[in-house]
Amino acid sequence: YKSYSLSLTGVARCNGTTQVTKFILLGFPSLRWPSRSILCVLLPSVYAGTVAGNLSIMWAVLQDPRLQRLPMYILLGNFSWLEICYITTTVPRMVSDLVSPGVPISYHACFVQFYFFFSLGATECLFLWAMALDRYLAICHPLRYPVLMSPHRSWALVGACWFTGFLWFIVPIVLISQLSFCGPNTLDHFVCDPGPLLASSCTPAPWTEQTCYTLSSLIIFATVLFILSSYGLVLRAVLKLPAGAGRHKAFSTCTSHLAVVSLFYGSIMVTYVDPGASKGSGKVVTLFYTVGTPLLNPLIYSLNKEIKASLRKLTGCRFFTKN
Repeated sequence: YKSYSLSLTGVARCNGTTQVTKFILLGFPSLRWPSRSILCVLLPSVYAGTVAGNLSIMWAVLQDPRLQRLPMYILLGNFSWLEICYITTTVPRMVSDLVSPGVPISYHACFVQFYFFFSLGATECLFLWAMALDRYLAICHPLRYPVLMSPHRSWALVGACWFTGFLWFIVPIVLISQLSFCGPNTLDHFVCDPGPLLASSCTPAPWTEQTCYTLSSLIIFATVLFILSSYGLVLRAVLKLPAGAGRHKAFSTCTSHLAVVSLFYGSIMVTYVDPGASKGSGKVVTLFYTVGTPLLNPLIYSLNKEIKASLRKLTGCRFFTKN
């Protein structure tokens, strides 16, 4: 027989042992009323802008039969959908916690958010890698490119990115979910992150912590090193081209992707390569790449010539004028 009691604070007592059944995400507890109210207005606006911008990119690709056959835009359409899913895992809960601070999130809901947040982040790394591969093949192997990146192979690559991304963090999530959490049940973050969760564990779990950060570092460094290497080869190939329209076109097709890569990896490395980065300024950095980069991505890619032409054709808006 086990004596069991549950309090409204989300802490259960089983045979005299305190166990957490709910968590409270503290978010930004030092924010006072004016700053908190501004953030309450700003976050939903950013969320709406991000969803609208990425849906516009998807719409432009889906409504243009020519773009639907090009590997670059097959990847871009999926990437835009990924960004919508990514920001949806965090912002609605953040706004809820700002409006009603102290409302707990259940144990299972916390780990569901944990799984989707990290799986979508891993998938984003893989999509950025796939887009770099596409640019490398298009510029360095133009004659073989239609075969190497046929629409069928492009969709197979897309499927591989989604599948691998959602498998990547299963092991650390399972390991952390099996730990006992003795309290306090407050997590010093705005998302269910491994750092605060491990800090709430009853006993230290160095192997679980090392596994989590090793997998994070591996996917970050492996993909970013490939991207940098591929663009090094692209740069060498482009510089061999005669100066003029050909070189300009080659550079212009890579500029948007490089801008997105710089924003995403520049911020994510600060947080998840350093195990102690979830404290202090780490939350600000996390806020940037979970909210800021999904908003900036459609703005960056809308500068692409083909996307601008498709949006101009669909909307008739003079904003999307030719250069």
